[in-house]
Amino acid sequence: MRKCIQPHIMCGIGDVAEYVLIPGDPGRVETIVSFLDKSRKVADYRGFITYTGSSDGIGISVCSTGIGCPSAAIAVEELARIGAEVFIRVGTTGALQEDVHMGDIVVASAAVRADGTSRIYAPLEFPAVADFDVSTALLQAAKKFKSKTHFGVVLSTDAFYGDYKNLKRWRKFGVLAVEMESSVIFTIAALKKLKAGSILAVDGNP
Repeated sequence: MRKCIQPHIMCGIGDVAEYVLIPGDPGRVETIVSFLDKSRKVADYRGFITYTGSSDGIGISVCSTGIGCPSAAIAVEELARIGAEVFIRVGTTGALQEDVHMGDIVVASAAVRADGTSRIYAPLEFPAVADFDVSTALLQAAKKFKSKTHFGVVLSTDAFYGDYKNLKRWRKFGVLAVEMESSVIFTIAALKKLKAGSILAVDGNP
């Protein structure tokens, strides 16, 4: 069987597991991998660093996506082509509500599609919603730790700086936090009948 090496992540069929953790920062990959029972480095190309291993006998891969929806979309598309079926974004987020504090955990139920990439896939009327089973599992896992956990809508935007007026607008609608990748991950997963969720650590409040 041909491995079907993907042009950006440089992985092929058999290189990744069904379950994939997708942090944005390549520097966080090895930290995440350190919690697996065993792992091997599969590829390191253009900021997409991929490891595959296992935890409690379940195959798990970790692949960095870089910053923003365009890069995240490339990673999810190529991982899905070679066998990945469940995607969990593991990242950071900026709180938008006063009761969401540094060190808290946010599990996204859905994402506001304030990015440009997801609009290529579907009209804005199409909701970017996390998979119910994945979100439930993330909430159950988060309960094992002392950090306060919030569940709700996040804002995915292309602009890290200079978007404060828009942040205030979405804050009024009860959006919990802002980040840069979940919307396109949820959208692609829904269109391809895959599963996706997002668990985020709060590292500030704009």
